[in-house]
Amino acid sequence: MIQTLDLRGQRPSRRDLEALVHRAEIDVSAAMPVAAELIADVRARGIDALAEQAERFDGGRPAALRVDPALITAAVLKLPQKIRAALDEVIGRERTASDAQVPPPAVSRVATGAEITQRWQPVDRVGLYIPGGKAVYPSSVVMNVVPAQVAGVGSIALASPPQADFDHGIHPLILGAAGVLGVEEIYAMGGAGAIGAMTYGIPSVGLDRVDVVAGPGNVYVAAAKRVVQGDVGIDAEAGPSEVLVIADATANPVLIAADLISQAEHDESAAAVLVTDSAALADAVRAELERQVAHASARDRVTIALGGPQSAIVLVDDLETAARVSDAYAPEHLEIQTADPGAVLDRVSHAGAIFLGAYSPVSLGDYLAGSNHILPTGGSARFTSGITATTFLRPQQIIQYDRDALRAVAPHIRAMSDAEHLPAHGDAVDARFLTP
Repeated sequence: MIQTLDLRGQRPSRRDLEALVHRAEIDVSAAMPVAAELIADVRARGIDALAEQAERFDGGRPAALRVDPALITAAVLKLPQKIRAALDEVIGRERTASDAQVPPPAVSRVATGAEITQRWQPVDRVGLYIPGGKAVYPSSVVMNVVPAQVAGVGSIALASPPQADFDHGIHPLILGAAGVLGVEEIYAMGGAGAIGAMTYGIPSVGLDRVDVVAGPGNVYVAAAKRVVQGDVGIDAEAGPSEVLVIADATANPVLIAADLISQAEHDESAAAVLVTDSAALADAVRAELERQVAHASARDRVTIALGGPQSAIVLVDDLETAARVSDAYAPEHLEIQTADPGAVLDRVSHAGAIFLGAYSPVSLGDYLAGSNHILPTGGSARFTSGITATTFLRPQQIIQYDRDALRAVAPHIRAMSDAEHLPAHGDAVDARFLTP
């Protein structure tokens, strides 16, 4: 069901490790021409283009592009009690964690009378994308909206594909979650066209252009973000879900197998990787996968994901090598289930989110941990992070010098401006001391 890669007795280089486990064949660049064409059509024809794209990709046109606020209110009222209670809990935890992500203003006094204040300013308006497809994601509504609200964003537009099963409207759980959060501007549109619509605006339905587009989606959504980047800020290009588990002989194979399956059920391209220094644990996990997959509700999807080249059990000599394997892979989710998780944590650097111990599964982070589940995939955890409040903030520097402080550095400014053949820069400083 799942391949085994044996690195025992080897000392692979970083390049070797990066090539070890293949990721799913998701080529964003190949999808860009299609995404660019769909976006150009939306810019040219607005709601007509979006309606045609909904019919083409989502099985039918929505009755209205912009959701009537009455439907949002009704969706909130119809939320099952258990779902509403869960939403309230995750919203509270997400707000608490997001509050800690907003940096306070910082003042640097570089000399007497010379100050630089750094403040973090929210963007004015954001467009948040909630995917449709094989599952419904009210949790992603929370993970998108709460950090933007905590950052202080004043205007939020939300887009999600119309669903054929709901009269070509947005799934009621998504509407309900958005309504609980107070989001009133929601559009039934999906894919690359939705990214283009939020980026450039559709005046005929009151959709103003946004400053940042964020949220997960399929390869065409990722490609669309790459197309519009520069005209709008983006969070990241999301790909298939990934989990990498570092475990030793003390770990419970039942729990590890359950965690691998929980991520494999996302879709056929999801990646599930176990890295261990225990051959006995590897054998036990393999047996558990066989047993548990047979009873999984998404058995066919899970079987394909676990049997694909993107999933593997990797045998290593020690946990130091396991940490090197993880860092080379840079997983979206990293679980550490060892006798001393903290010691392994000290050796790893690259991961979207890290879950320590047997009682911190990825499923916790997907819903109730308070962390965000919109995380970097495809190895991009090496250089970027998941959505946080800072996704919607910009650092600004505020400079204030008094007369004496400027006079003290005027000769240095003159020297630098003359060296760069920009003498007017120095003149602008000198002019301040030519008059009282």
